[in-house]
Amino acid sequence: MLKDRRRDILVALMMIAPFLAIYLLVFVYPTIQMFRVSFTDAPLIGDGEWVGLANYARLDNDPLFRRAVWNTFYFVALTVVPGTLIALAIALGVARLTGRLQAIVLAFFFLPYILPVSVVYLIWDWTLNFQFGIAMHVLDWLGIDRVPVTKSARWFMPAIAWVTIWWTAGFSILLFLAGLRTIPVEIYEAAALDSANRWTVFRRITWPLLSPVTALVLTIQLILQLKIFDQVYLFSQGGRPNDNMVLVYYIFQRAFQQNQGGRAAAVAVTLFVLVVVVSVLKFQLLRYAERRRQ
Repeated sequence: MLKDRRRDILVALMMIAPFLAIYLLVFVYPTIQMFRVSFTDAPLIGDGEWVGLANYARLDNDPLFRRAVWNTFYFVALTVVPGTLIALAIALGVARLTGRLQAIVLAFFFLPYILPVSVVYLIWDWTLNFQFGIAMHVLDWLGIDRVPVTKSARWFMPAIAWVTIWWTAGFSILLFLAGLRTIPVEIYEAAALDSANRWTVFRRITWPLLSPVTALVLTIQLILQLKIFDQVYLFSQGGRPNDNMVLVYYIFQRAFQQNQGGRAAAVAVTLFVLVVVVSVLKFQLLRYAERRRQ
């Protein structure tokens, strides 16, 4: 039995060895290097002198960094919870359909998710263009003055949030549909026998049983939106990118435009810790709320 156990352990180690090697090479080693570089004044490529916590101390006195933090959290507030609620509402509507119609409607909502960000940018840049965009013609028809959405500091983040929700909602809808299909039909039949209305069924049955999927969707969206970059970078071209600064854009500027690898690494470490802390806190809050419901 001891020999069989050793053989099983050896086989298991051989099976996980490729993944473990890639994981250590692609994630663990770069992460360790990122922490190390954050304590130096190294350029993007090459070594630098050890400066200790100087790179982190500079962040507190950098107004551009504070703006990046504010814009990032503002964007998260505009996308994570609203996007989750919109995906849930759409999933509840799609779940009521059947057959080919359900497949067509689901494909319609999922299609944007498979588009690359460059295509998403072209679609919405054409839609929101101040001179010839479709949205501007709608405003003209409604008698409302045109708004340079992507060039306005006031409307830029809400517009990018809307584009992001439109782009990423498809995956969340699929997760909610999968969760809805795991709920036994017998529970809804029993509720119908008790003459429960739709709101009661949703509040007492659907929403509690979807809490694990909701927690998963919120976690995925939170991590993704804290790392927002592509949409902000593309829509900021030709405008005032510093007004729309987010954390990953700030890292990009420091590393690739100003050749300050050490300072960029310090911001990357800060974002890494921030994502971990916020994700853990959110998960614990959701667990606490679930326990209170029970």
